[in-house]
Amino acid sequence: MDNLGAHMSIQGGLHEALIRGKAVGCGVVQIFLKNQVQWAAKPLTPDEIAAFKQAQRETGIRTVFAHDTYLINLGSPNETDWKRSMDTFFVEMERAEAVEVPYLVFHPGAHMGAGPAAGIRRIARALNLLLRRGRGFRVRLLLENTAGQGSLLGSTFEELRAIMDGVHESERLGLCLDTCHLLAAGYDIRDRDGYERTMAACDRLIGLEQVRAFHLNDAKKGLGSHLDRHEHIGKGEVGLEAFRLLMNDHRFHDVPMALETPKEGDMDVENLRVLRNLRATARPRARRASRGNRGAGAQSRSRDERGAAE
Repeated sequence: MDNLGAHMSIQGGLHEALIRGKAVGCGVVQIFLKNQVQWAAKPLTPDEIAAFKQAQRETGIRTVFAHDTYLINLGSPNETDWKRSMDTFFVEMERAEAVEVPYLVFHPGAHMGAGPAAGIRRIARALNLLLRRGRGFRVRLLLENTAGQGSLLGSTFEELRAIMDGVHESERLGLCLDTCHLLAAGYDIRDRDGYERTMAACDRLIGLEQVRAFHLNDAKKGLGSHLDRHEHIGKGEVGLEAFRLLMNDHRFHDVPMALETPKEGDMDVENLRVLRNLRATARPRARRASRGNRGAGAQSRSRDERGAAE
């Protein structure tokens, strides 16, 4: 399976993202499910859903996952904003369910001055309410690690673990790892030792089987900058070695990976070419991280049948 692809525009309809992805050589596509700078969205029509399914058949791109709108903040201490965020997130869940994408990626949220502990509790409560409201939904919600800018939560595995531990149905959650955000948050993945330490920490605190997707981005800013500034593969502070290690890590060979690099000319094509070449010119692969000592609540689970295996 080709598990590499990119985030694609849905201008003209959700199905257009697949057509665009096919044109640049994607095996995987990430999409927004609605306009990412608007709160409201009309329900998807049967024709729109049918067009999406037809595009999947015609392009052969079976692995599609979604990202929620950036307006949502499930950690907001403001009751009105928090409820609005939950209502909008539930619309995203409904749309993900309608087109049968396996994963909905989201940034955990920001505490907005209330403090990390309060923000984590707020996010966990929101997720509990949303999962209860969406009982029976098959879409899995993927927490994305953040760069930690401002009051954003989820920049450390400890914070992500704390959120997951507060969710009653944590088996309906998973993790999306962003390479730019890892470096910006202080995880030095630029060489073999740092990469192995980072993945071992993720495994110990959360479990690598919970990693259901990746965002592949180099970083404009350096280690520990806490700035979310994406760069083309090999052109930034992350560097090619980190991507070489990831491309050849057998633990993630079936996990979908999508570029979120700047949309400039044919750079999606170029970035995918670089990544595939790194896989073709593999150095000895990283040693397997220990799985013997996970944080409380971490569980070993088989991959979602609607995930990367599709």
